[in-house]
Amino acid sequence: MGVKLAGDGFRLTEDERLAFIANGAMSNRLPRLIAGRDVTRRSQGRYVIDAFGMSEAELREQEPVLYQHLANTVKPRRQTLKRKSYRDLWWIFAEPRPAMRNAIRDLDRVIVTSEVSKHPTFVFEDTNGNQFDGSIIVLAFDDAAMLGFLSSKFHSLWKHKAGGTLEDRPRYQSYDTFDPFPFPADVPDPLKDEIRAEAEALDALRKQVLTEHDDLTLTKLYNVLEALREGRALTEAERDIHDRGLVTLIYQHHDTIDLLVAQAYGWPAGLSDEDILTRLVALNKERAAEEAKGLIRWLRPEYQAPDYQAPVSQALDFGEAAAVAPDNVLPWPDKLPEQVSAVAAVLSASPIPLAPQDVARFFKGKRAATVKPVLDAITAIGQARRLKDGRFAA
Repeated sequence: MGVKLAGDGFRLTEDERLAFIANGAMSNRLPRLIAGRDVTRRSQGRYVIDAFGMSEAELREQEPVLYQHLANTVKPRRQTLKRKSYRDLWWIFAEPRPAMRNAIRDLDRVIVTSEVSKHPTFVFEDTNGNQFDGSIIVLAFDDAAMLGFLSSKFHSLWKHKAGGTLEDRPRYQSYDTFDPFPFPADVPDPLKDEIRAEAEALDALRKQVLTEHDDLTLTKLYNVLEALREGRALTEAERDIHDRGLVTLIYQHHDTIDLLVAQAYGWPAGLSDEDILTRLVALNKERAAEEAKGLIRWLRPEYQAPDYQAPVSQALDFGEAAAVAPDNVLPWPDKLPEQVSAVAAVLSASPIPLAPQDVARFFKGKRAATVKPVLDAITAIGQARRLKDGRFAA
């Protein structure tokens, strides 16, 4: 998730940004702020003062114009907030997202989507000169193959079933939409290159159309695309959007991506939505079992786990008749949603019920008292069963 500001004084118009630069402010401290509406509709032309990484003294000495502005417009309100960090670090965004910044630090572009949107559209955005608002979900990948996977109907169906909603609009959340999604693995390079080419072409075509027609938006384009998929006749207004927006060409790119991603999974083309979801759920369970045994299919291994070594044999045996010590001890996640996912994966992989101490052995330095509350939480939401002997089963 992108940054949360907690202070209207951080936001700038383009004219205000140029005025600050004319008065000596560094432009790299004044990036464009990309929000959900910039993706689904049109760019709002907003900028932001980003002083992340600077102490109050450094900001005052190096950027006096920005310091004065923030002291007058942000500090008074921030001093009234309950959270101590918000009050003490008033010149920094309330949620500056250091983990997100670190993940995209070495990337020239990333994939973004609006957290809340009618259509699941993913686009590339440059990292240089841009900052991402909390209404944006940032996916730290610059590989167009990942854009292809995300833009396929496989991920779209998963999003609509697994994700939440805000009012009547689907909501994209990393912990229940992206994290558990089983992406294709071991895709041959020639096929992955084909997916890259189609995804790049799709992204470029949409950007070209929106640049040439100020009144068009991604939402309008995909409303018409949805009508084409439903096979209904277009209204006069929709026909105009279709013709100027090259919607049939966009549709063709999506169809090709769907065919290629089906090949990446090793599945036949033309599967029904129900069949796709059934296969994805089964693959999710298979991946959870693999991860419980130490085989992690990292999506960006050079960043996520540069020192990771997969098990010597990837033909893992899940048929033990008794609980045994894990092959690889796993790190304990910091946040509860990830803890829930990790413990659920251990239970799913086990052929027999596990006691809390059995589960704890899968995680480095953890005891039964640590995992027991997580097991209780999983049981409460229906992802596990507690047996009379105190053991738990998926």
